[in-house]
Amino acid sequence: MSGDEIIDDQTEIFPTKYWHALEDSRIQCDVCPRACKLKESQRGLCFVRGRRGDAVVLTTYGRSSGFCVDPIEKKPLNHFLPGTPTLSFGTAGCNLACKFCQNWDISKSREIDTLADGAKPELVAQVAQKLGCRSVAFTYNDPVIFMEYAIDIAQACKEIGIATVAVTAGYISPEPRTEFFRHMDATNVDLKAFTEDFYWSITKSHLNDVLETLKYLKHETDTWFEITNLVIPGENDSEREFDEMSAWVVEHLGPDVPMHFSAFHPDYRMMDKPNTPPETLNLARRTALKNGVQHAYVGNVSDRGRASTYCHNCRALLIGRDRYTLTRWGLSDSGACRQCGTPCAGVFDSAPGTWGAKRLPVRMADFNAELG
Repeated sequence: MSGDEIIDDQTEIFPTKYWHALEDSRIQCDVCPRACKLKESQRGLCFVRGRRGDAVVLTTYGRSSGFCVDPIEKKPLNHFLPGTPTLSFGTAGCNLACKFCQNWDISKSREIDTLADGAKPELVAQVAQKLGCRSVAFTYNDPVIFMEYAIDIAQACKEIGIATVAVTAGYISPEPRTEFFRHMDATNVDLKAFTEDFYWSITKSHLNDVLETLKYLKHETDTWFEITNLVIPGENDSEREFDEMSAWVVEHLGPDVPMHFSAFHPDYRMMDKPNTPPETLNLARRTALKNGVQHAYVGNVSDRGRASTYCHNCRALLIGRDRYTLTRWGLSDSGACRQCGTPCAGVFDSAPGTWGAKRLPVRMADFNAELG
């Protein structure tokens, strides 16, 4: 599958390596299981990768749809440096075709003009440091499609002690998956449903490829990861699906991988669906906890109790949350419950961050003269 857009001679390009030539003169992109087969100047479905000459190139290296400092909890990551700010950005395009996309203006963009800001990898890292961010997050659209840019930023960040975070659907092929996640300190994987029918009919992708990514993250990497499931009324909101999904997580990934059940709001090509009822999110959370998931959350709603972190042993409140603001800290310096001493899975500082719910838009051009 591939797109019809043309890469013209004016398009800035960056070389890539995950592709191979086919016998019929086309070139196949090997970054994700979609395996777009490209004629000369043709873009892949993701829009940002395409053919120029006898190679697949990236057309958005060094460019972004915008930068913003967000709370890390917004990714969402509840067990990775809680309370800290992360410098977030995305590009354009996506390698999935989700009808319900909540960031469709960016991920479905077919306009390079969407990429109004940009920076070299070193500048991104330096700006994150100057603004007091503990991490840089690749988000808004899936970073696997601009993996070369993301990896270069991750390497620049590592040199100055800044972590990197990927927010992804996990739809990536084995070889690039190994390289990509080797550079990521944390990730949130969007497990969109637990049926192949949903994945193919709603996203034009396949469930098993995402499950393989999750198993790879757990068993082959040191990357901290959490799972998000966007609950869509009438599509993936049955008790049976919650049960099968969370049981699979516990069996194949372990009980300590946090799960977030997030509320859907009508968007893009699913304007006919209602908002997710709170009781459905609560059912999903209860089912996950019943199946042994130690930390299950509801998201995109205001629910302090079900958004907070509790000790899975004694049920003491470990991290209180009011949306993206921390209200209580019950972890020891080593990340254990202060009441019973049971370790809490995650990556924690000895004290929480204090960023809160603030959102700070960032213009890279403002830092070019000083840091560039």
